Amino acid sequence: SMPAAATAGNVATDVAADADGDGDGASGTGGTWAQGPPTETVSELLRTLELTISRRLDGVLHGNYQGLTPGHGTEPGESRPYQPGDDVRRIDWNVTARTNETYIRNQIADHDITAWIVVDTSATMRFGTVPNDKAATALAAAAVIGFLTARNQNRVGAILVAGPDIHVVPPRAGKNQVRAILSTIASAPSSEGRGAADLASALDRVGAVGKRRGFVGVISDFAGDTWVGPLGRLGLRHDLLAVTIHDQREYDIPPIGLVHLTDPSTGRTREVRVTAKVQRKFADAAAEQRLGRLDSIGQSGAEVIELSTDGDWLGSIVQHVQRRRTQAVRGGVLRR
Repeated sequence: SMPAAATAGNVATDVAADADGDGDGASGTGGTWAQGPPTETVSELLRTLELTISRRLDGVLHGNYQGLTPGHGTEPGESRPYQPGDDVRRIDWNVTARTNETYIRNQIADHDITAWIVVDTSATMRFGTVPNDKAATALAAAAVIGFLTARNQNRVGAILVAGPDIHVVPPRAGKNQVRAILSTIASAPSSEGRGAADLASALDRVGAVGKRRGFVGVISDFAGDTWVGPLGRLGLRHDLLAVTIHDQREYDIPPIGLVHLTDPSTGRTREVRVTAKVQRKFADAAAEQRLGRLDSIGQSGAEVIELSTDGDWLGSIVQHVQRRRTQAVRGGVLRR
């Protein structure tokens, strides 16, 4: 059978090749998004990716228990004593006042929430130094989150970003909706040279259309900092999961001498002689940028999953889901 990472990369490549390009445009300018049903080749590749994900999830997740969907539920459940690491926003003040001890209100994951997946498909996501580039890893992450959310009969919608263009897929229930979203992600229009990803506007769009409390998963390399404010505003109403995508060479570049670098978002080019000294400075700056990004995401209240193009993307998300299930089980009692 085809490896999961290779499957994700092949889906991204083949869907883009088979797309007819007849999109309905986007809310920005110049972008076109594929419409209509995918070709049989694309459908087969998506089924392979879905099968790979389902087999892995079914091996570790049994039944539709609370915590299956990333993030807390939206309906109040029973209270329990506070434990270090609990979200202070879930403190049950009424019980706390009566008992003089801090209690947390458990949240029951309801089965009729609206989940939004925000996916960055911009030019910087096309970078990769291994067979799986960042775009393919983002597609795989969207597939896992989408199929995982659809298990509980939740409605899933998507807001996709391609440079300055934003494309909205209205929320619907069912696995066919997830498959349609994946096809659209993989056939996103090229945004090379058209500017940085307008992730901030995409997050604001979720805030505008998502009136009820729900779940929002954001998949991006989180370049720049314009998204910080909008992500924080979303965290006030929704449960957030931020999936950061990176390639190993974005944190460390070998001293390979003179190289020609191009910014895919703007088209700007520059020649740099990479020496051992430049390598150290680059690694230090990249590490500082990563810590700043994680700090900004953490301040929004979002949970974080870091995915690398050369890592086990499926295993990382499964581990996150297992941790969420563990948090739903306190004292050996699983609350539905």
